[in-house]
Amino acid sequence: MSTKVVEILSSEELRRTLTRMASQIIERTRDLSQLLLLGIHTRGVPLAYSLARQIEILEDVGVSVGSLDITFYRDDLDKIGLRTPEKTDIPFDLTGKTVVLVDDVIFKGRTIRAALNAVNEYGRPEVIRLAILVDRGHRELPIHPDFVGKKLPTAKEEIVKVYLQDSDGRDGVELISN
Repeated sequence: MSTKVVEILSSEELRRTLTRMASQIIERTRDLSQLLLLGIHTRGVPLAYSLARQIEILEDVGVSVGSLDITFYRDDLDKIGLRTPEKTDIPFDLTGKTVVLVDDVIFKGRTIRAALNAVNEYGRPEVIRLAILVDRGHRELPIHPDFVGKKLPTAKEEIVKVYLQDSDGRDGVELISN
Protein backbone atom coordinates (compact mmCIF):
# COMPACT_ATOMS: atom_id res chain seq x y z
CA MET A 1 0.00 0.00 0.00
CA SER A 2 1.40 3.43 -0.92
CA THR A 3 1.50 6.45 1.32
CA LYS A 4 -0.75 9.33 0.26
CA VAL A 5 0.26 12.89 1.17
CA VAL A 6 -2.21 15.77 0.80
CA GLU A 7 -1.21 19.38 1.36
CA ILE A 8 -3.65 20.96 3.81
CA LEU A 9 -2.01 24.37 4.28
CA SER A 10 0.67 25.88 2.04
CA SER A 11 3.24 28.28 3.43
CA GLU A 12 1.09 31.26 2.44
CA GLU A 13 -2.09 29.69 3.83
CA LEU A 14 -0.28 28.96 7.11
CA ARG A 15 0.84 32.60 7.33
CA ARG A 16 -2.73 33.83 6.74
CA THR A 17 -4.10 31.35 9.27
CA LEU A 18 -1.71 32.59 11.97
CA THR A 19 -2.65 36.19 11.19
CA ARG A 20 -6.35 35.32 11.61
CA MET A 21 -5.67 33.47 14.87
CA ALA A 22 -3.67 36.44 16.21
CA SER A 23 -6.60 38.74 15.38
CA GLN A 24 -8.99 36.42 17.21
CA ILE A 25 -6.74 36.35 20.28
CA ILE A 26 -6.64 40.16 20.25
CA GLU A 27 -10.44 40.37 20.00
CA ARG A 28 -10.96 38.01 22.96
CA THR A 29 -8.35 39.62 25.24
CA ARG A 30 -9.51 42.62 27.26
CA ASP A 31 -6.04 43.79 28.28
CA LEU A 32 -3.19 42.79 25.98
CA SER A 33 -0.65 43.81 28.64
CA GLN A 34 -1.88 40.82 30.67
CA LEU A 35 -1.59 38.35 27.77
CA LEU A 36 0.98 35.55 27.91
CA LEU A 37 1.49 32.87 25.26
CA LEU A 38 2.77 29.45 26.32
CA GLY A 39 3.93 27.19 23.51
CA ILE A 40 3.78 23.46 24.17
CA HIS A 41 6.95 21.67 23.03
CA THR A 42 7.75 20.97 20.29
CA ARG A 43 5.96 22.87 17.52
CA GLY A 44 3.73 24.90 19.82
CA VAL A 45 6.75 26.98 20.85
CA PRO A 46 7.58 28.46 17.41
CA LEU A 47 3.85 28.88 16.76
CA ALA A 48 3.53 30.90 19.99
CA TYR A 49 6.41 33.14 18.89
CA SER A 50 4.80 33.60 15.46
CA LEU A 51 1.49 34.58 17.07
CA ALA A 52 3.27 37.01 19.41
CA ARG A 53 5.05 38.67 16.45
CA GLN A 54 1.77 38.98 14.59
CA ILE A 55 0.00 40.49 17.62
CA GLU A 56 2.83 42.99 17.93
CA ILE A 57 2.49 43.91 14.24
CA LEU A 58 -1.28 44.32 14.53
CA GLU A 59 -1.43 46.13 17.89
CA ASP A 60 2.08 47.47 18.54
CA VAL A 61 2.09 45.63 21.89
CA GLY A 62 4.79 43.19 22.96
CA VAL A 63 3.53 39.83 24.19
CA SER A 64 5.53 37.59 26.52
CA VAL A 65 6.12 34.05 25.31
CA GLY A 66 7.15 31.00 27.31
CA SER A 67 7.58 27.32 26.58
CA LEU A 68 6.06 24.38 28.38
CA ASP A 69 7.23 20.77 28.44
CA ILE A 70 4.47 18.42 29.57
CA THR A 71 6.37 15.12 29.48
CA PHE A 72 6.15 14.43 33.21
CA TYR A 73 2.46 15.37 33.36
CA ARG A 74 1.30 12.89 30.72
CA ASP A 75 -0.86 9.92 31.67
CA ASP A 76 -0.08 7.98 28.49
CA LEU A 77 3.72 7.64 28.40
CA ASP A 78 3.29 3.87 28.31
CA LYS A 79 1.42 4.23 25.00
CA ILE A 80 3.46 6.97 23.31
CA GLY A 81 6.89 5.80 24.44
CA LEU A 82 9.75 7.51 26.23
CA ARG A 83 10.59 11.08 25.35
CA THR A 84 13.49 13.33 26.12
CA PRO A 85 12.05 16.24 28.09
CA GLU A 86 12.58 19.75 26.78
CA LYS A 87 13.21 22.79 28.96
CA THR A 88 10.18 24.59 30.34
CA ASP A 89 10.83 28.32 30.21
CA ILE A 90 8.25 30.46 31.98
CA PRO A 91 10.14 33.56 33.14
CA PHE A 92 7.03 35.28 34.48
CA ASP A 93 4.32 34.73 37.08
CA LEU A 94 1.08 33.46 35.54
CA THR A 95 -1.11 34.61 38.42
CA GLY A 96 -3.93 36.84 37.28
CA LYS A 97 -2.85 36.74 33.62
CA THR A 98 -4.60 35.67 30.43
CA VAL A 99 -2.65 32.61 29.33
CA VAL A 100 -3.05 31.18 25.85
CA LEU A 101 -1.67 27.66 25.47
CA VAL A 102 -0.44 27.14 21.90
CA ASP A 103 0.03 23.81 20.14
CA ASP A 104 0.15 22.56 16.57
CA VAL A 105 -2.40 19.72 16.51
CA ILE A 106 -5.11 18.60 18.90
CA PHE A 107 -6.22 14.99 18.68
CA LYS A 108 -7.31 13.12 21.79
CA GLY A 109 -6.80 16.04 24.20
CA ARG A 110 -4.28 14.35 26.49
CA THR A 111 -1.45 16.79 25.71
CA ILE A 112 -3.67 19.72 26.69
CA ARG A 113 -4.81 17.99 29.90
CA ALA A 114 -1.15 17.53 30.82
CA ALA A 115 -0.42 21.18 29.94
CA LEU A 116 -3.23 22.38 32.20
CA ASN A 117 -1.75 20.36 35.07
CA ALA A 118 1.72 21.77 34.39
CA VAL A 119 0.47 25.38 34.28
CA ASN A 120 -0.81 25.05 37.86
CA GLU A 121 2.79 24.85 39.07
CA TYR A 122 3.56 28.34 37.72
CA GLY A 123 0.72 30.35 39.20
CA ARG A 124 -3.03 30.75 38.91
CA PRO A 125 -3.99 32.53 35.69
CA GLU A 126 -7.21 34.52 35.53
CA VAL A 127 -8.12 32.62 32.39
CA ILE A 128 -6.51 29.91 30.25
CA ARG A 129 -7.39 29.69 26.58
CA LEU A 130 -6.24 27.28 23.91
CA ALA A 131 -4.94 28.10 20.42
CA ILE A 132 -4.50 25.15 18.06
CA LEU A 133 -3.30 25.25 14.47
CA VAL A 134 -5.11 22.04 13.41
CA ASP A 135 -8.05 20.38 15.17
CA ARG A 136 -8.40 16.86 13.83
CA GLY A 137 -11.17 15.66 16.17
CA HIS A 138 -11.33 12.30 17.98
CA ARG A 139 -11.24 13.81 21.48
CA GLU A 140 -11.12 11.45 24.46
CA LEU A 141 -11.35 14.29 26.97
CA PRO A 142 -13.80 17.23 27.13
CA ILE A 143 -11.30 19.78 25.85
CA HIS A 144 -12.20 22.30 23.16
CA PRO A 145 -9.85 24.92 21.66
CA ASP A 146 -10.81 28.60 21.77
CA PHE A 147 -8.84 29.49 18.63
CA VAL A 148 -8.52 27.04 15.74
CA GLY A 149 -6.56 27.61 12.56
CA LYS A 150 -8.05 24.69 10.61
CA LYS A 151 -10.63 22.04 11.48
CA LEU A 152 -9.63 18.88 9.68
CA PRO A 153 -11.77 15.76 10.10
CA THR A 154 -9.44 12.77 9.90
CA ALA A 155 -9.48 9.02 10.27
CA LYS A 156 -7.78 7.89 13.48
CA GLU A 157 -4.96 6.18 11.58
CA GLU A 158 -4.13 9.25 9.49
CA ILE A 159 -1.29 11.58 10.51
CA VAL A 160 -1.30 15.36 10.48
CA LYS A 161 2.22 16.71 10.01
CA VAL A 162 3.01 20.37 10.67
CA TYR A 163 6.19 21.79 9.15
CA LEU A 164 7.66 25.03 10.46
CA GLN A 165 10.52 27.00 8.96
CA ASP A 166 12.49 27.15 12.23
CA SER A 167 12.60 23.40 12.77
CA ASP A 168 11.83 21.85 9.37
CA GLY A 169 13.12 24.36 6.83
CA ARG A 170 9.65 25.00 5.40
CA ASP A 171 6.12 25.94 6.44
CA GLY A 172 3.04 23.84 5.72
CA VAL A 173 0.62 21.21 6.93
CA GLU A 174 0.10 17.79 5.37
CA LEU A 175 -2.31 14.91 5.89
CA ILE A 176 -0.59 11.54 5.52
CA SER A 177 -2.48 8.28 5.05
CA ASN A 178 -1.53 4.74 4.09
